[in-house]
Amino acid sequence: MNIPSVFWLVPIASIVALGMAWYFFKTMMKSDEGTPRMREIALYVRKGAMAYLKQQYKVVAIVFVVLCALFSFMAYGLHVQNPWVPFAFLTGGLFSGLAGFFGMKTATYASARTANAARKSLDGGLKVAFRSGAVMGLTVVGLGLLDIACWFYALSLVYDGDKMALITITTTMLTFGMGASTQALFARVGGGIYTKAADVGADIVGKVEADIPEDDPRNPATIADNVGDNVGDVAGMGADLYESYCGSVLSTAALGAAAFGVAGLEIQLKAVIAPMLIAAVGVFLSLFGIFLVRTKEGATMKDLLRSLSLGTNVSAVLIAIATFGILYFLGIENWLGLSFSVISGLAAGVIIGQATEYYTSHSYKPTQKISEAGQTGAATVIIKGIGTGMISTCIPVITIGVAIMMSYLCANGFDLSMSSASLSHGLYGIGIAAVGMLSTLGITLATDAYGPIADNAGGNAEMCQLGEEVRHRTDALDALGNTTAATGKGFAIGSAALTALALLASYIEEIKIAMERAGDTLTNVAGQTINAADATIPDFMNYFQINLMNPRVIVGAFIGAMAAFLFCGMTMEAVGRAAEKMVQEVRRQFREIAGILEGTGTPDYGRCVEISTKAAQHEMIIPSVLAIIIPILVGIILGVAGVLGLLVGGLAGGFTLAVFMANAGGAWDNAKKNIEEGAFGGKGSFAHKACIVGDTVGDPFKDTSGPSLNILIKLMSMVSIVHCLHVNPYETIKQQGSENYSEPFSYFF
Repeated sequence: MNIPSVFWLVPIASIVALGMAWYFFKTMMKSDEGTPRMREIALYVRKGAMAYLKQQYKVVAIVFVVLCALFSFMAYGLHVQNPWVPFAFLTGGLFSGLAGFFGMKTATYASARTANAARKSLDGGLKVAFRSGAVMGLTVVGLGLLDIACWFYALSLVYDGDKMALITITTTMLTFGMGASTQALFARVGGGIYTKAADVGADIVGKVEADIPEDDPRNPATIADNVGDNVGDVAGMGADLYESYCGSVLSTAALGAAAFGVAGLEIQLKAVIAPMLIAAVGVFLSLFGIFLVRTKEGATMKDLLRSLSLGTNVSAVLIAIATFGILYFLGIENWLGLSFSVISGLAAGVIIGQATEYYTSHSYKPTQKISEAGQTGAATVIIKGIGTGMISTCIPVITIGVAIMMSYLCANGFDLSMSSASLSHGLYGIGIAAVGMLSTLGITLATDAYGPIADNAGGNAEMCQLGEEVRHRTDALDALGNTTAATGKGFAIGSAALTALALLASYIEEIKIAMERAGDTLTNVAGQTINAADATIPDFMNYFQINLMNPRVIVGAFIGAMAAFLFCGMTMEAVGRAAEKMVQEVRRQFREIAGILEGTGTPDYGRCVEISTKAAQHEMIIPSVLAIIIPILVGIILGVAGVLGLLVGGLAGGFTLAVFMANAGGAWDNAKKNIEEGAFGGKGSFAHKACIVGDTVGDPFKDTSGPSLNILIKLMSMVSIVHCLHVNPYETIKQQGSENYSEPFSYFF
């Protein structure tokens, strides 16, 4: 296989990204960490975060060993799985874990340095926090592209000369997406439970009952709360978006191999590497945007938002322009239409980000109205927040719908015939739109990872009593971080929707390969018996009766929608159980340790860290394993039609629910921040206490259940792809009238 020389831009971009991440990390480490007390607090947080991550990786390692053994048995014992699958699965999980680890390590070193820089200027604090967040963004894209480039090159050598080489390579590479998804879900769920158990405990007992400020050193749960910001919002988000990033590139490559298979090997190969090249160019343009972010002293919230928006928007505009050049240079059929598909994805990302900012920032009316509702009590705050969250789903859902249609139509020349070529090219357009949305992840993830760094900096400033002016600056950075975190979650959910839709088509391709290996035939839409290798997507849709009149599709869709709510319910209850233990422990310490509230006694911070750690390890297992088991069971019972219904129901229900939860939680959080800045009586007022209750309810919404949903919908797709051979064994045999009907598992072997 003659790989074009332009492909080497992909590994070069990955090395540049990792090199710049290292540069930003070393630059941050050269900054002064501040006073001895600031260093001490930062060390507490750093040790707690690393201790938690060590425990989490032990649990995840056990799960990976079990799954890898299963894949190995399927590959080498039953010979029903590609022999590279176990290794691809492991590397996906490993790199996903590394992305989260390096991001969290940077964040725990950056918080005190951000607080110390804020002692001098707001711009200094913003630069330290944002460029430290950029370490996470650049590490994710660097590791992702490195993993993709290495696997693609290695497999191209192995399958050189095989007529199905590119389809086999791209579908095999999807497996490391499952490894990344599995690790990401454990990181998100476990980190979310940890951080919100500590946060809820600290808020209820500290701010509401004891009437002490947020991040006050007298609060026993305050260190655990700051540790949680890192393990949940940094390590969890890093693993999450690593999985989204790789998933979008890999699924689009697989769709490109299928859509351009009849155009010849050269064009097919270019369609496969196109999403990799767009992502590679996005690395360089993200770096350009990162250096544009700066602000002035005394900046308002809108000024700070404008500073971050400048970097992200300039990067987005430049990658849109660059896409035209990349696809034209590759000489791909309908390069102009595909370029507009990419722009559809980019535009959708920007619109979702702006909509999220509008509904969650206290610079705008929706969040201000929630603050106002605090004057009549906690109940009205909760009601108003839920209503705002529900309304906020409209723009993202419509935006994703328009992006799907536009990317589909632009890619297939506005052909609505639903022919095989029209479908294949249209689905490739949807996949490449997801790549476009994530192409500047280096900077968009930097704005997200910035949030918990700024939050921890504010905590450090409060615990070290750095003074009103410094605390005012860190509060401004923290409030900005709440909005950027909410925007980042909306962006992650939006990209997950496009990626999951592309994975639906990849699932059909994997079924096709499985049937071809088994030597199966099927009846096409014209009623002719053909080999699986010659079948098109409409043929498979007809053969497996995938239509809305098939009850298996409907039942699968109901189960998919239910899975999103079941998953959220389980994670919300897990946070509730862990928070109860934390509340009881904080109350016990206030009651039994003399002098805590007077400032003469020392709280037992370690005990609260231990409670959150144990609770997260115990509670994260069942929800995470559920996401793996459900698609396998649906496939065994309802077959291919049921699985596709499951994935569609999970996508539609999960996406909408995730947007609602993330935006409602973000709005409640910033409604509280709005009052703390002086609105409606300020800190300690009746409205403030009511909004603290709203913020407490919103914590698991925005940081545990909501963000985990975008991983759930993609993981179910990945599991379905990897385990496509476990569909109902009677289904194919009965439709073919096979003489092996008495041996129902002959389809497997």
